[in-house]
Amino acid sequence: METKSEKSWLSALIIGLCVAASCVALAFGLSHFRSESVHTIAATGGANVDFESDVIIWRGSFSAQDYTSKSAYDKIKNDSAQVKKYLMDNGVTEDEIVFNSVDIYKTYRDIYDDNGNYIGREQDGYSLQQSVVVTSSDIDKVEKISRDISTLLETGVEFTSDAPEYYYTGLDELKLGLIESATQNAKERIDIMAKNSDARIGKLRNSSLGVFQITAKNSGTGSYSYDGAFDTSSRHKTASITVRLEYDLK
Repeated sequence: METKSEKSWLSALIIGLCVAASCVALAFGLSHFRSESVHTIAATGGANVDFESDVIIWRGSFSAQDYTSKSAYDKIKNDSAQVKKYLMDNGVTEDEIVFNSVDIYKTYRDIYDDNGNYIGREQDGYSLQQSVVVTSSDIDKVEKISRDISTLLETGVEFTSDAPEYYYTGLDELKLGLIESATQNAKERIDIMAKNSDARIGKLRNSSLGVFQITAKNSGTGSYSYDGAFDTSSRHKTASITVRLEYDLK
């Protein structure tokens, strides 16, 4: 029969063995983690390119008001013809012009009694609005038209001009070229770090692509967005992207 002291000694031995085993497992885990972290190398490469837009989109709108919907529509129809004539007289072709559908709204006026107290409102006419979109590859031509609409205003058309938007049709090819350049830049950085630390590069462990940024030329990184910028307000732009590579070390 075991004595009380023998049981205590056996319990202490078991506890000691468990603690020792835990320490060995922890040490192995830390050693393995350190080994893994030490035997990788990573770098982020970047690339950017300046380019000029090759498509311009210009939007404008005009409106007409009258007491009846028919007379207001007659006015907006006449204004639409004036706008089309103005655009075509300035070199815009018919297939570059799109007129959107006409929006119609009822207009109201406030009513006051003889003492100046508000007592309600009543309908006093109709307001119609139509927008036009010009899409062209002749950027100089459309820019000039968008800056000088005085001739159109002189005809009595209540025309509002938006700022032009600029796009590039070769964006897919441009992106692929940037990814290739950024990947090469990241690899060159890794090669330099490995050479200066007497290390040998193994297989590619991981790669990731940063967000694509299109900003106005010379605007700097302040125009970058977390989910990627896409500038449409500038004719001359800069596109940029980053690529991160991680390699094993032999």
